[in-house]
Amino acid sequence: MGKTEPVVIADAGPVIHLDELGCIELLADFGTVIIPETVWQEVERHRPMALKSANDWLVRQSPKQHSVVVSALTPLYSLHAGEQEALHLCSEFGNCLLLTDDTAARLAAKSLGIAAHGTLGLLIRAIRRQCLSKAEVLALLHAIPNQTTLHVRPTLLREVILEVEKHAE
Repeated sequence: MGKTEPVVIADAGPVIHLDELGCIELLADFGTVIIPETVWQEVERHRPMALKSANDWLVRQSPKQHSVVVSALTPLYSLHAGEQEALHLCSEFGNCLLLTDDTAARLAAKSLGIAAHGTLGLLIRAIRRQCLSKAEVLALLHAIPNQTTLHVRPTLLREVILEVEKHAE
């Protein structure tokens, strides 16, 4: 029996940061990316054009129900409304991949058994999936501090750049 692809649900961070880098179309490689209603509104406030193009692979959706477990984790991790909604949707779908750059949301996802990837992981994935070349991803990684609002420790970004430089395409 084959492995089913996870449902991909995005928090605002990766959508905003990939748009800031001019490569939001990397999300299309997932087929469909679900954007919770609250996250959709947040992205529209910060990057109004990110969701207005022909991105029919971005689907706007609200959770039908709220998970008691996610609600219990919310104060523990100080989750914001968009992060909560994304985790509620993940709980509804089951086999999910959460796209988020927020540390608290990633920790909450981990405690729920939900895989999570951020902007850096999505850029590295682009090499593996042959959506971008290693040189293109390195240029984007180097552009992050000046071209995006992504808060990433400089040491972590340097480590990621070194790892990408070491590995052949």
